[in-house]
Amino acid sequence: MSYVKGLRCRECGQTYPVGPISICSECFGPLEVDYDYDALRAAVSRFSIESGPPSMWRYRSLLPVDGQRVIDLGTGFTPLLRAENLGRELGLRNLYLKNDSVNPTYSFKDRVVSVAVSKAIEFGFDTVACASTGNLANSVAAHAARAGLKCYVFIPAGLEVGKVLGTLIYQPNLVTVRGNYDEVNRLASEVADRYGWAFVNINLRAFYSEGSKTLAYETAEQLGWKIPDQVVSPIAGGSVLTKINKGFRELLKLGLVEGKEPRVYGAQATGCAPVARAFKAGAEVVSPVKPATIAKSLAIGSPADGEYALRTVRRTGGYIDDVSDDQIVDGMRLLARTEGVFTETAGGVTVAVLRKLAEQGRLDVEGVTVAYITGNGLKTVEAIDGCLAGAPGAIEPRFEEFEKTLRQKEGA
Repeated sequence: MSYVKGLRCRECGQTYPVGPISICSECFGPLEVDYDYDALRAAVSRFSIESGPPSMWRYRSLLPVDGQRVIDLGTGFTPLLRAENLGRELGLRNLYLKNDSVNPTYSFKDRVVSVAVSKAIEFGFDTVACASTGNLANSVAAHAARAGLKCYVFIPAGLEVGKVLGTLIYQPNLVTVRGNYDEVNRLASEVADRYGWAFVNINLRAFYSEGSKTLAYETAEQLGWKIPDQVVSPIAGGSVLTKINKGFRELLKLGLVEGKEPRVYGAQATGCAPVARAFKAGAEVVSPVKPATIAKSLAIGSPADGEYALRTVRRTGGYIDDVSDDQIVDGMRLLARTEGVFTETAGGVTVAVLRKLAEQGRLDVEGVTVAYITGNGLKTVEAIDGCLAGAPGAIEPRFEEFEKTLRQKEGA
């Protein structure tokens, strides 16, 4: 049973019945799902959630899916790791990592796509599609394969090999476009209007984005039904940061947790930092930029939810910062060395900004801090190629050869 009342414009409040639309016809503002929270409060409890499957679908009552058929690859309930080693280096005494790099296609995008493709089936579509910087392409292609739907994926040329192969293996119709993500997205929007396909991040965006709320639900449940004091999230289009915040606010509204919403901090790459620039300038509007960064999964120069991310961070008392490509690689290496987690460049952005915020004294060192690691490092090996010590030469299979190597390594 769904507790969705309909869709509501985030700007003017105009309401609409449930359908594959994402823009308000009155003011052109974005639409989002409107829930019956009174009914949810009566129906949902910690026990009912804990009795559900060990996946994101244990929160089904809080997601906008009515149909019986859910397309699930086993997404969610990813580890919340206590990061004592990294916390010690950064001077943060209660640091956790929400490691979403272990989802079925190795990024948090499986959460939003599982909702969107399930909704596409409910609406009767036979084709799903997306514009993507890589992770979404992987996930849409995989979920379409499992659902038995036709699939078209639009990506900018020059993506990392791991992300391209990680899409092609599912055999979608891959369309590579000479241009950046913003140009790909404009083309995809025209295609959506002409062909009527289910573009998960265009005409299904209101439903798709709701999947990111499960990051917050899981965080609170894994902390023993407690809200963290502060969270750090990467920003690309701005949706995941705002939906993590919405997830925490919903748990408070439903009485499933006590306390207050966390301070929300945002992380961008300096080579594509339109939201960070607007935040630091005190601006209300996010001005587009042309991306130039190794963090390609965050390289959205005109973020659809950028201004909502700004409002969220300001309202909660957080901060948004950005880091250079060298700092991103350092962040990837720091996380791997201290916690054994190999993240992609977006995770490197998150960790590098986390370090910067700690060094600047912007974080409560005693507070419970959660950093969101949204993708796997095997997708972006190009970023670290040449940055690590090379593989050592082979030795003969003799014990004295090993001891010689050991002495060299130990400096004896």
